[in-house]
This record gives sequence, structure tokens and C-alpha cells, in this order.
Amino acid sequence: MGSRVHILAVDAPPNALPDARAAVGALERRWSRFRADSEISRINAATGQPVTVSTTTATLIALAVRGWVATGGADDPTVLDAVACSGSARSFELVAASGAGPTATARPAPGCGGIAVDVDTGLVRLPAGVHFDPGGIGKGLAADLVATKLVADGARGALVNIGGDVRVAGAAPPGGWRIDVDLPAVADTGLVLQSGGVATSGTRRRRWVRDGQDAHHLIDPRTGAPAASPFVAATVVAGTAWHAEVLTKAVVLASSITAAAQALTDAEAAGLLVDADGRTHELAGLDRFRP
Repeated sequence: MGSRVHILAVDAPPNALPDARAAVGALERRWSRFRADSEISRINAATGQPVTVSTTTATLIALAVRGWVATGGADDPTVLDAVACSGSARSFELVAASGAGPTATARPAPGCGGIAVDVDTGLVRLPAGVHFDPGGIGKGLAADLVATKLVADGARGALVNIGGDVRVAGAAPPGGWRIDVDLPAVADTGLVLQSGGVATSGTRRRRWVRDGQDAHHLIDPRTGAPAASPFVAATVVAGTAWHAEVLTKAVVLASSITAAAQALTDAEAAGLLVDADGRTHELAGLDRFRP
């Protein structure tokens, strides 16, 4: 997943943390677009034919389609070809080290309308020419699955952080889980959670230069190009990490503060938004998660 992972637990049985670490590795092997043998790569290579995958992978795809619908297409897992066109066909570490390669023409993402998925049978079919990128939702859902697994395995409480997508489950330590979010130009971003998920997305990290032009990893599905938005970063608190991650895209790509706030209110979520001038905007009751 190209990210650091932190796993914390309250009163966990002896094998719970090693098992949780192994679970992250198993999800990476199923979902990485950089592994030719992953389930995601098999789906993308199927050229319109149905593929049978694990329940967790079918769930990932079903939730990604749900997020696409809920955000009006702002969070779109079919941006993989656009991501490659932007110069990020390889992992970010390789892009940063050796450059992004020649310019390619950006095209809008095709969207999820033709994706078929049955979680019960594990059957998934992408239309020919459509390719799936787990992206942020993969990290968020992995945090959700591993945190809830820790509690199911006997931990009293758990926190899992995968690349800034955080899920807390079970009983929190006294005073709640303190989560410090790294946002540009924001000095105090401490949040306290008893349960739920937190995710952060933005355009100031994972940047590179291509043919003299700045580029970044956050793609606007409407154009297929790195997002040109009045906002540079967002943190969202929601009931799960996957949902928080999906909503960060809707907020960063929103046309105005009002539209961003409405997106979070409709989803019963809260957030913090940073605009291009470095001003911060607390949205939809974020104060209830302040220390």
C-alpha cells in the first residue's frame, strides 16, 4: 500500500497483534495494483470477463461503487488509467526517484456504472477498457477490517493507521484515542475519537514534475488530470475509515465551502478543509471531536 502502518491495541491477547499485521499483508497481496498476481490485477486484466475473487475484494469493489454513487462521482475507483497518464503508473517512490516519464493525454474516468459485483459469490466484472484502482479506499477499508478483527480476536480496543487512514474500534483508552493530523498550514489538528474513522487527502504530498509541470496523485475524475481545486487538503471523521476516505475526495474537489459542508452534513460526517491560501475551515460540527 506504499504506506506506514501502525497497529495499537488495548488489552490484546498474545497473538492478536502479529495476526493483525499478517492480515494487512494479506490484503496488500490481494489489492495491490503493483502486483501482477493480486486479485485486483486479475480483475483489471480480464478485459470484460467475470472473475471470482475473495469476499473481502468483492466487498472493496462494492463499497467503492457505493462511494462513487454517494459522492456524485468525485471518488472514482476507475481513475487508474488517468493515474497512469499523470505519471504515477509505478509506486510513488519510483516516480519521485526517476521521474514520471513522457506526457500522456488525460481522459475523464469512465465511472462505475458498468461494474457488476456480487459479494455473496465473489463474482466481479468490469466493462472492457475499465480498470480499478483501490487507491485510498483500499487503505481505509483495510484499517476497518484489521481494527474490527483485533476486537473480534479479543482485544478490548484497537487503533489501526494505514497511511493516514485511521480506524478505532472497541473500547478506547481513558480520554479517547488522540489523533494528530498532519495538514499544511494548520497548527492544531488534534482530534479525539471514541470510535469511527478518520482520513486525510490532499494535493501537497506525493508531487512530482512532468515536462516542467507540477503534478500530484489526486486525480479529478471529471478531467482525468491532477485536480485543480480551490482546496489543497481535507480531513474527514466518519463512522468508518473507508467512508471517511471517500468523503475526503468529495470535499477536496468541492466547488465551494458550502458544497463541501453540505456533502459532510448529508453523510453525517465532520471535517476540516484547507484552501489554497492556507485558511482552514471546520465543517459540520468538527468541534465535537476536539480535545
